[in-house]
Amino acid sequence: MRRSALYLAAALLLAACAKEAGQPAAPQVIPQPEHLQAIGDPFTITRSTPIWIDTPSEEVARTAGMLSERFGKAAGFQLKTAEEFPQSGGIYFMETGGYPQEGYLLRVEPGRIIIEYSSGAGAFYAMQTLLQLLPKEIFSDSPVKGVKWTVPGVDIEDSPRFPYRGMHLDCCLHFFDIPFLQRYIDLMALHKVNRFHWHLTEDQGWRIEIKKYPLLTEKGQWRKETVVGSLSSGIYDGKPHGGFYTQEEIKDLIAYAAARYVTIIPEIEIPGHSLAAISCYPELSCGLEDHYETATRWGIFRQVYCPKEETFKFLEDVFDEVIDLFPSELIHIGGDECPKTSWKQCPHCQALIKKLGLKDEFELQSWFIQRMEKYINSKGRQIIGWDEILQGGLAPNAKVMSWLGEEGGIKAAQQHHEVVMAPYPKYYLDYWQADPDSEPLAMGGPTLLRTMYEYNPVPDVLTYEEQKYIIGVEGCVWTEYMPTPARVEYMAWPRMCAIAESGWSKAPKDWDGFTRRLETHLGRLDLLNVGYCKAFWNPFIDFHKDTEYSKVVTMSVDAPDAEIHYTLDGTTPTAASPLYTGPFAINRQQKVTAVTIRNGKQLGEIKYKEFR
Repeated sequence: MRRSALYLAAALLLAACAKEAGQPAAPQVIPQPEHLQAIGDPFTITRSTPIWIDTPSEEVARTAGMLSERFGKAAGFQLKTAEEFPQSGGIYFMETGGYPQEGYLLRVEPGRIIIEYSSGAGAFYAMQTLLQLLPKEIFSDSPVKGVKWTVPGVDIEDSPRFPYRGMHLDCCLHFFDIPFLQRYIDLMALHKVNRFHWHLTEDQGWRIEIKKYPLLTEKGQWRKETVVGSLSSGIYDGKPHGGFYTQEEIKDLIAYAAARYVTIIPEIEIPGHSLAAISCYPELSCGLEDHYETATRWGIFRQVYCPKEETFKFLEDVFDEVIDLFPSELIHIGGDECPKTSWKQCPHCQALIKKLGLKDEFELQSWFIQRMEKYINSKGRQIIGWDEILQGGLAPNAKVMSWLGEEGGIKAAQQHHEVVMAPYPKYYLDYWQADPDSEPLAMGGPTLLRTMYEYNPVPDVLTYEEQKYIIGVEGCVWTEYMPTPARVEYMAWPRMCAIAESGWSKAPKDWDGFTRRLETHLGRLDLLNVGYCKAFWNPFIDFHKDTEYSKVVTMSVDAPDAEIHYTLDGTTPTAASPLYTGPFAINRQQKVTAVTIRNGKQLGEIKYKEFR
């Protein structure tokens, strides 16, 4: 990108001046643009402001239409596209060579706004940045009176750090309808996230219509009941749970996402996590059980696809329909958590291992994946799978999604395979984001906002050449404990803001700067009615083991310039209570109660933690 040193210096100067003034840096955009410079007076958009598109294009016209529609909702007037070039006072979309695929320039002057780009994606992301430069009320879905739609004078030149910036959603453990998925995609696009990893098959439900195998949705979509609490509770709700997406619904969602520059990557699990399919077609299994049933609890199950010809015929038919539906170059094949118990007991599997000269069942899994990879490659597509596809040898052209920490991603990159970093717990949004004692049930953790923000997805152990194989990041949303859209939004946001920033922004990590921008951004999410977790303003109280009679206490808060005040006798803390300045020890009878204060006012909720 051009003028990089000048822009970075200007951005840092802006941030420093704002910090000295006690105000957050402006403009407050998430993810942080690559280069930003304040250049003078602002520009105000009014009902007479025209949009000009210099090179007519259906893509850019659609983006301009989205901008106009947003003004129609929030301001009560839409912006019109000019038929002739306006000499001044407009928003100018200018196709210009030399920008990266998703890059753009956005320049706001007193008399005009200029957007330069080389692709439709660049124009779209410039529009998303422009929206965040406007007053937050632009995100209202009803007209707001008395707002002046002023954009600060800035020069922004921007492009992403990674080509793959993903967000995952499991729709098998709990089913979510199309309107929610559209909203999910809208929020992704706002944060310049461009890959929707759609988890569609599992032990607990099959969610995609396959016309050649109608039982998959007639029967496989259903489980008779769902475990209450964790997988080990032994208590069930007695309510059938199901749902699936028709091929027409999928086509419509793909088009909806594509208009927002989001590619949908389908995941069809092989060879494990396949009990819903096997319950419909038992001949796909090793045949060691008398009865197969869609799973009603969470976890890992030994009933997996048996590597025999009828199984491969079934899977090839399924992938044929999936590939016909999804234009994505990548097809996710899962590959994780495949127990080898059935294969070890299966005469066919043991004979196949011997026939192929394989060492063990892990190499059998590798052979299974490689066979399916060849078929999918023959259809012009590439596979991506979880770390476990490395076991027994990695398929020749496979990409790896590294979830078991960093090791799988490191190993794959060292073998010159492209990698998407999605390590648990760093990028797992189903983990607690606040004190588990005060939060609903989650998978584990806690994994705090700061942990996600500060994680570097490019491991230092990789050489410069190997680092090039890290192509992106992904936030994972597994829904065992997320039965509703509201719960998904609560768990995903605002932590996904941190992952989106790591995927897009090339700027050095700056926690203080990020939290200042995020606090403003949360106001936008409020207007979009996103039910995000509000732990940002709450004190986080952490106990550390010491002796049988004492624990060491540390406390933190995400909100910038916030103080933590606390008591140890169970009374309600106020601004007059002791100020937290560092770790201290407590005994068994003491109870830590804390509150965050800024400028003498309480920010979040009062939190407490007791010795146990």
